Amino acid sequence: MKVTTLFLVPLIMSACAHAPSQPAPPVVTGTPTEEPAVPAPDASTEPATTAASDPATDPYLWLEKVDGTRAMAWVKKQNARTLDSFGKGPAFDALKKDIREVLDSKDKIPYVSRRGRYLYNFWTDADHPRGLWRRTTLAQYRKDSPKWQVLLDIDALGKKEGKSWVFHGAQCLKPTYRRCLVMLSGGGADAHVVREFDTTRRAFVDGGFSLPEAKSEVAWIDKNAIYVGTDFGPGSMTESGYPRIVKEWKRGTDLGEAKMVYEGKAADLAVSAFRDLTPGFQRDFVQRQIDFYHSETYLRTDDGSLEKVDIPLDANLGINREWLTIELRTPWTVAGTTYPAGALLAAKFDAFMKGKRELTVLFEPDGKTFLSSMSWTRHHLLLNEMHDVASRIEVLTPRAGEWKREPLGGAPALATLAASGTDPDHTDEYFLTETGFLDPTTLARGILGRRKPQVLKRTPAFFDASGKTVQQFFATSKDGTRVPYFVVGPKDMKTDGQNPTLLYGYGGFEVSLRPFYSGSVGRGWLSRGGVYVVANIRGGGEYGPKWHEAALKANRLLAYQDFAAVAKDLVARHITSPEHLAAEGGSNGGLLVGNMLVLYPELFGAIACEVPLLDMKRYTHIAAGASWVAEYGDPDDPEQWAFIRTFSPYQLVRDGKSYPSVLFTTTTRDDRVGPQHARKMAAKMLSFGDDVYFYENTEGGHGSGADSEQKARMEAVQLTFLWEHIGDVAGKKAAASVTSKSP
Repeated sequence: MKVTTLFLVPLIMSACAHAPSQPAPPVVTGTPTEEPAVPAPDASTEPATTAASDPATDPYLWLEKVDGTRAMAWVKKQNARTLDSFGKGPAFDALKKDIREVLDSKDKIPYVSRRGRYLYNFWTDADHPRGLWRRTTLAQYRKDSPKWQVLLDIDALGKKEGKSWVFHGAQCLKPTYRRCLVMLSGGGADAHVVREFDTTRRAFVDGGFSLPEAKSEVAWIDKNAIYVGTDFGPGSMTESGYPRIVKEWKRGTDLGEAKMVYEGKAADLAVSAFRDLTPGFQRDFVQRQIDFYHSETYLRTDDGSLEKVDIPLDANLGINREWLTIELRTPWTVAGTTYPAGALLAAKFDAFMKGKRELTVLFEPDGKTFLSSMSWTRHHLLLNEMHDVASRIEVLTPRAGEWKREPLGGAPALATLAASGTDPDHTDEYFLTETGFLDPTTLARGILGRRKPQVLKRTPAFFDASGKTVQQFFATSKDGTRVPYFVVGPKDMKTDGQNPTLLYGYGGFEVSLRPFYSGSVGRGWLSRGGVYVVANIRGGGEYGPKWHEAALKANRLLAYQDFAAVAKDLVARHITSPEHLAAEGGSNGGLLVGNMLVLYPELFGAIACEVPLLDMKRYTHIAAGASWVAEYGDPDDPEQWAFIRTFSPYQLVRDGKSYPSVLFTTTTRDDRVGPQHARKMAAKMLSFGDDVYFYENTEGGHGSGADSEQKARMEAVQLTFLWEHIGDVAGKKAAASVTSKSP
């Protein structure tokens, strides 16, 4: 298992990021040759301190009150305006229907995870918008129409209890997986309640483990005890809103009687604990997540004392049976040998804890090839690698000295291949997925050394890809760095600069953007003749830790220069032009396109900004913003604010400047980034008279909605907005000309 607090992964792409978004136009011709100057924040709108709530310096602070009467009235008014413009009519209804058919398709792959003899799945469709938690056997799963045993119907539960429940997953106890800790969120927020569930009885356990709503972290110790980090009262949560304290809680006792295991600091990101339940290798661990990239892991001994696993604070730790794996983010010198950033090392865990440092190099980056992920089977280790963002998979087998190494295979050009073990305690079974922008995803099953992968399920073709193609190009950023990007469009695409083009990016948290199949993108954009582009800018993980670290904190503008370079390259290749080019991004990607809006407005005809960060002066005081100081810096520190201010769109936007039309989207229940950023930015730009639209789902958390109806509406609004602004610019100009001559 990889010992990381996965629940903390914050700014991943929004739920609708796999489908396009929409924005609007400033008509500019030509490609700028000079980098735009970064304007200093306007002192008249900049708060003296981030913690201050002074309406004199920020007149839109009232929009930070998430459920405030005035704020929600403003949201309702803006939603109505946006839906009136882009959310009605036959064309809109048809588009929404097309997208919802994709989301609700009964033929989509029911992805599963193995727990003992059963394969578990969470399923949504038109009849079950909030979903069914269910399971089946492998024999049934092989069939075109498997028989499923429904464990929990979330729609029925919500109706019974009068709650808008959203399923957040379940922690189940090995080896029987009969008892599970089910997490349910009200409206899709990150915070959730926890309830114990019996999979045999298919019912919640009366008097079982239960926690009220909080950003809790739980893990089984045995059938009568769990580790729990939750809101125990004042001072028990970190400044980021995650557990600062972890305790051992025994069945039948009050939560207040739980035994203290570890206390972190208020400034830490979070604290958690868990037991490795691998038969014969049961061990207990405590992890202190210092910030998003630094952590300490401790082995908890029988007497409750803690022994630190002595690896670099920024390394990723994995433990499987007798093996310890260490994935380096920065170089590490041990016993006179320096191992590079991006390397994967292995050691015997017990020997390592006794002070031995016999390390085996399992992977080492070569400048173009980097490790994407790793996964164990019973006797082997699967390495998913990227070479210029193309997929490779290696199978490693532990042995004395250098491990045996052989290829599992590579994906077709410009596609994504990924393998993962299903049950490393018992078998060498693995699942293999293959996907591409134009190739529906397949799910195959194999057994290493025994059975080659055989396809189990296929995603249906949601759109006709026969006349389309995928290409990879490289743009040159301002500092000379080569930045890869994918272009998906017609095979006979004219290079006349007239193609409506949607450019998507993320550029943060070491998240890699790789080829993927999206029926929504295909139906809503490609089938209309649009071109879809994905940029692999710095800040991501496409070229390992260095690619990410190159755009951290004071170097953040490098990611934005990369994205701008891709936009310019698209124009230079005559694929599109600024008036036909839109930028889309969600979450951290929302910050990216927010900076495109204020720093590079001449490059785009539209901006779609989804669940974004935008007010970087106050981001650490909004929702879980304090979690990401390691990524962006601390705006409360004047020295760090000096560089953060250069990429804070809310402070950089100016009255009287020409900006692309923009659609800001968010959700009321987003307790990760928070709706405050999008609200305030939209209100500020509307006061300047800019062409701005805003839409906020009242549910959905850090995504586009809590169910397929909400998601389809959001995506259809975005696509309609986008196409109207960059899809038919000539027609729009003609209409504007006629209007301007009317009395």
